[in-house]
This record gives sequence, structure tokens and C-alpha cells, in this order.
Amino acid sequence: MQFHRPSPPSLHRPKTRTLLELLPCSRAFPHIVHGGGGLPSTFPKRGVHSQRSQPAIHPRRAIPSFDGDGMLHSIKISEGKATFCSRFVKTYKYTLEDKIGSQVILNVFSAFNGLPASLARCVVTLGLVITGQYDPKRGIGCANMSLALFSGKLFALAESDLPYVVKLLCDGDVITLGRHEHFANLIIIHDFRINAEGIKQPEVPILSLKQASFIHDFAVSENYVIFPDTQIVIKPIDVVKGKSLVGIDSEKVPRLGVLSRCAEDEREMWRVEVPGFNMVHTVNAWEEDGGDTIVVVAANVLGVENLLERMDLIHTLMERVEINVKNRTVTRRPVSGRNLDFGIINPGYFGKMNRYMYAPVGDPMPKMAGVVKIDLSLSTANLGDCTVATRLYGPYCYGGEPFFVPREPDNPTAEEDDGYLMAYVHNESTEESTFVVVDAKSLNLEIVAAVRLPQRVPYGFHGIFVRERDLENL
Repeated sequence: MQFHRPSPPSLHRPKTRTLLELLPCSRAFPHIVHGGGGLPSTFPKRGVHSQRSQPAIHPRRAIPSFDGDGMLHSIKISEGKATFCSRFVKTYKYTLEDKIGSQVILNVFSAFNGLPASLARCVVTLGLVITGQYDPKRGIGCANMSLALFSGKLFALAESDLPYVVKLLCDGDVITLGRHEHFANLIIIHDFRINAEGIKQPEVPILSLKQASFIHDFAVSENYVIFPDTQIVIKPIDVVKGKSLVGIDSEKVPRLGVLSRCAEDEREMWRVEVPGFNMVHTVNAWEEDGGDTIVVVAANVLGVENLLERMDLIHTLMERVEINVKNRTVTRRPVSGRNLDFGIINPGYFGKMNRYMYAPVGDPMPKMAGVVKIDLSLSTANLGDCTVATRLYGPYCYGGEPFFVPREPDNPTAEEDDGYLMAYVHNESTEESTFVVVDAKSLNLEIVAAVRLPQRVPYGFHGIFVRERDLENL
């Protein structure tokens, strides 16, 4: 299989800035950055974008961006004006370390890297607990992973802690309301459901795994939940050996676990081996053949051994995975040979068959040189590349994960791709950042608006667009 990388101009990027562009920018108060024109008249009014950053307290050593404090970059769009704001999510971790002036809470990915250093950090942390300066029960996470709108609340999420509730004010400012305790006792090895009122329902404990697997994402169809069991594992015993808590088990055969959405017991889950398939981010899932086939579209991390420390060396292959429910077999085929991840779709099609997906082009990861449009209806024909449109941002220009905004979200007859893509794009040559709006339906993914921002926006992922009426109800 031949891998394709984007066009030559990006190969001459200033390589010394690779790490600098991931560092957090300064906090920005609400600032009007656009006074009219440019933004399409049909574009919805307001939005918020999530961002993963490096720590607010600069460490003495480099750490993975997975451990960075969450920073939200928001664009409020109203009556032809765009108001930009950048704020850290004020988690317990952030406020405590901001007060003390140094790192206090142990980071999952970077705190355990060598036995002497790991023990020293644990001793220091234990001392802070004993002296009452740090209360682990108040939280350990950094709310840096994603945003979710649910049950009238906007949540900043982290995998190691409960979510934090944030709010966008009328003037465009972003504030943190606090930690959401209603999701307490949520355990990573449990499957759980949340009702329409935001209350967690009885859990389905998953205790049969012989080794803890790092599950960052999962897929949901009409009747099933599909969990990845990848080569990315959590091994506490490795800390004693001087290794990281999270690592790669190269001898493990990846699996997919399939569980009914109505399951009441773990015994209803069945697993199927999928050699070489390390699924970190899913795009969508649906059922075909009367429910006998589950289709999952997801990114497969090739070179997974580099994921945690050298992300620039990985290649993510977007694949269509078909799971035969009766025979419990799997077939796979790529939908593109490019380095694609963070695929997005029209949110109105989550959990059901969709035709179009959009994915940013890594050059290299985690910097995105542009975005492509994939026609999934072509993926059943073994074409290898189902790309139907491409938009590169230009020399030295990179963005993060885009987000799809339907043009008419309340129109049931609207076409699936009738909407916009929005993203933050940074020019590493001029050091300018812009908020870009792309026509998702156009033949060449035309940029219909580009709003210059007052400061750099670090590359980030897992954002959200919230309509005005939803913001008013927060």
C-alpha cells in the first residue's frame, strides 16, 4: 500500500517551531475581531471551540500535550461580528497549581518515567496531601480533551476526572462554573448510560479484560456500542520498572468489543480480533443488512509505538470496518491512503448511515495542512481512495480539527453536506492565526470567510459549535 503525503510546499516548513506552536497562548479577554462582511449570512450565530494546550505552569521538562491544562478558544458570531476569547478551564488542578506556582498533581502520561523520579514526585504529592495543601477528592484532571453539550449544560471533559461545566457569556467571555458531581463514581472499565436529565444510569461493569486498555473513544450504532481494545495499555507494574504508566504492548492482538446498548450484564459482550487495527478516534457507526452487519468508520494508527512520544512519526489510515454479527468476523478496507485523523460528519447523522465525512490531513501529526472530503458510498467498491474534494491551507499554514455546522439544522430535507466547516488555522511564517469558514458542499471546499485573530491559537482538537438558542439555555 502506498502512502500519500500532501503537496511539497509544506515539506519546507520551519521545523524549529513544531513544539512552539503547541504551547499555550496568553489568555485573551473578549475581543471583537470582525466588524461585518465576509461571514456568510446563513452561517449560524455562535460557536465554541475546544483546545488542548500545554500546562499553564511551565514545567522544567517537556511533557506530552495529553497532560496539558485545557484551554478554550471561542468565537461568538452574531450579526456579522465575531468575538474571540481564550480562557483556561479553571479546574481544581489549574487553580491549585496557579496558586502555588508549580506543578502539584501527578500527570498521567508524564509523571511516571523512571523509578527514582516517579517515587520522588509521589513523595512530594503525598506530603502535600498530608499537610492539607492538596485534596485528591476535589479532582485530578485538566479538562483538556473535548467539549460536550448535554442536558442544557456545556461540559469540558477529561478522561481522568469528572467533567467541568463551562459557560459562554453574552459578551463572549468563557467562565468555569465548577466540577459536575452528578457523574461521580464513573469508572473507566464500566459501560454506562445517561438519561435525558443528565443522570447516570446503572452501570455494566466490564471486568473480563486481562489488561487495562486505554480507551479514548468508542463507536455507537442504533443497537450496539463498539469498544476498541488496542495495543495502547495501562500497566501500573511498569512504574516499578521505571517505565511510563501508559505504554504499547506490541505483542497484543487488537480487538473490538461489541455490546448491545440495552445490555445489563457484561456476558452480553463479545469480542473479535482485528490484527493491526489500533482505533483511537471513531468517525461514525451504523448497521446494514437488517442489523447483521455493523459498519464502523475510524482511524487506524500505524506506527502506534510512536503515538505517545513521537506523534510526528505516526500515520493514521482511515478505514471502513465491517463486523458480521452472525459469523463474528471482520473485513476492512481503507477509504484513503492519506494521513487522516479526527474525522467529522454532519452531527445529525451520528449512529446512522451517512455518505460524507471530512478529515484534516496530518503533515505531520498533530499539525493539519488541510482538509479532505470523503464519499463513503464509494468505500464498498475497494477503490482505495474515496476523496472527492481537497482544501490545503497553503505553505506554512496548519490547523487543528475542524467542525461541521449544518446550514439548516432544523430542515429535515436539507442535504447531508449542506453546511460549513470551521477551523482555526495558523501561519507559522507570519505567526498569524485566522478563523476559517469553508463551504462543505462546494466542489473544492471553498474558503468563504477568514477572520484574522488577535493572537496565536495553538493546534487543538475536539471542538464544538453551539447554536444561539442552546447558549441562551445554559
